[in-house]
Amino acid sequence: MATAAEHMPPASDTPLVIAGKSYHSRLLVGSGKYKDLEETRLATEASGAEIITVAIRRTNIGQNPDEPSLLDVISPDKYTLLPNTAGCYTVKDAVRTCQLARELLDGHNLVKLEVLGDEKTLFPDVTATLEAAEILVKDGFDVMVYTNDDPLIAKRLEELGCAAVMPLAAPIGSGLGIRNPYNILTIIENANVPILVDAGVGTASDAAIAMELGCDGILMNTAIAAAQNPVLMASAMKKAVEAGREAFLAGRMPRKRFASASSPIEGLFF
Repeated sequence: MATAAEHMPPASDTPLVIAGKSYHSRLLVGSGKYKDLEETRLATEASGAEIITVAIRRTNIGQNPDEPSLLDVISPDKYTLLPNTAGCYTVKDAVRTCQLARELLDGHNLVKLEVLGDEKTLFPDVTATLEAAEILVKDGFDVMVYTNDDPLIAKRLEELGCAAVMPLAAPIGSGLGIRNPYNILTIIENANVPILVDAGVGTASDAAIAMELGCDGILMNTAIAAAQNPVLMASAMKKAVEAGREAFLAGRMPRKRFASASSPIEGLFF
């Protein structure tokens, strides 16, 4: 007997395309905050992610030849590395960090740009982000950019030529979840480049909500690395992103104020 799943039409989905390259996984993960490189490897594998962020200012990818390298467990042959400018508070530092990454990774142009405003909130410095994005795009970088959840700024970053725009869901590392879904939705509805939630996801339900809104993907690090069992949480996040994407493609039922009977009442015999 055929199963219900066999009767279901295939979801009409397309791969995630960033800077001309296609990816099957819509979950991007960070490589920091794990207890050791082995845990990094195991959690990354469990997540199913294909794009892995690397904080160039905090992670050894060859600049310190006498120390263990992240590349020993996260091979560029298997993953797309996404160097990021975590910890940069000025345009100059962010641009220099991206240039260093390109040199260390043999001409690699895909980068994640973030220019932070202050150490307490880690909110982006929007004016500095705009300036740095323009410089990097003109220099030939494919820029995935971290920003706030302002639809106007998100559109401006797209117009500057960024390859993807990454609005925060909540402050970095807070785990507060999607605090302003309507702003995120507005950004998605007006975008012609991939929109990926970056920062604030705390657990699998947060990831599912972001994907149900129509986000093209999610980037997370702390939500996995700070879990009691990071490898298990990575697996949960993989499933949540997939489920949220399927729910978005399926189209949820309309919300109603009052009850609606699950079974039809027309044609009852009594």
